[in-house]
Amino acid sequence: MESIGGRDYPTLQGVVLFFTLLVLVVNLLTDILYAVVDPRIRYS
Repeated sequence: MESIGGRDYPTLQGVVLFFTLLVLVVNLLTDILYAVVDPRIRYS
């Protein structure tokens, strides 16, 4: 929160990048696990 008030843009960019990558990885793992759990789903 102090980074926002202090306009510390590199720190804010790092935090945003980290959370964006985290969301992408979680979505990828969810897609993979969904295919494993439900045998009707197959990626070709």
